[in-house]
Amino acid sequence: MDYLLLPLLSFGVGIIVGLTGIGGASLITPMLIFVFQVPPSVAVSSDVVAATLMKIVGSVKHYQQKTLDMQVVKWLAFGSVPGSLFGVGILHLIKRNGGSSLDYILLRLLGVMILLVTVLALVQLLLFTFFPKFTLPDLPKFDLKTNLGRFLTMTIGAVLGCLVGLSSVSSGSMFALVLIGFFRLDARKLVGTDISQAAILLFFTSLGHLSLGTVNWSLVIPIWIGSVPGVLLGAKICQIAPQRPLRFIIYTILMMVSWKLVYQA
Repeated sequence: MDYLLLPLLSFGVGIIVGLTGIGGASLITPMLIFVFQVPPSVAVSSDVVAATLMKIVGSVKHYQQKTLDMQVVKWLAFGSVPGSLFGVGILHLIKRNGGSSLDYILLRLLGVMILLVTVLALVQLLLFTFFPKFTLPDLPKFDLKTNLGRFLTMTIGAVLGCLVGLSSVSSGSMFALVLIGFFRLDARKLVGTDISQAAILLFFTSLGHLSLGTVNWSLVIPIWIGSVPGVLLGAKICQIAPQRPLRFIIYTILMMVSWKLVYQA
């Protein structure tokens, strides 16, 4: 393991995350698997713990700026936290039946999740680029003042939380689509709400992964050292960088990575 290369690559990933908003798990977990030959179970668990610090730092900043919707964060967390712990519980059962099967399943689950998130984001990007006047039918808006709205919010949170607990992917990307589609959050509160709910979700998910015994702190700390300053730098230069070409290139790379994960021998 080259512990100088890991912070350097994590710094690059952090810049991409800060620059484009694309989730770090979709980039760091495959990097650990392919570049550093880390077993998938260790890569997923270590990435969950590493990502938690970035999300917590970001959520505190947005809370201070009041650029988040606390009601949405709260009701999503009521669903996503138990959902993620359920997902980690599934990993416990798989591990009990054999560690090799855990790595085999996680490898392909990672590929499918990254592919799903990337395809959805890529389709959205292409529609906005080539068909700017194209509009999709509006989804029903969830009213958190009603029991039905709260129930639906917790249900979606539980489903996505379970997927995060299993794979570490989509704590931000899939939830961002939910926030746009079902809550109509404006741009000012969208990012802060997304980061804050992800911070709560990943905090409890990381506790679950710590109980699995597959977290490698010699991976987590170098990722922190590289990714945190990278995110801060990326956030500073995002105002002048062309977003759409960058996103298209990264989505294309992610599609190739996900394909390799699914068909990895």
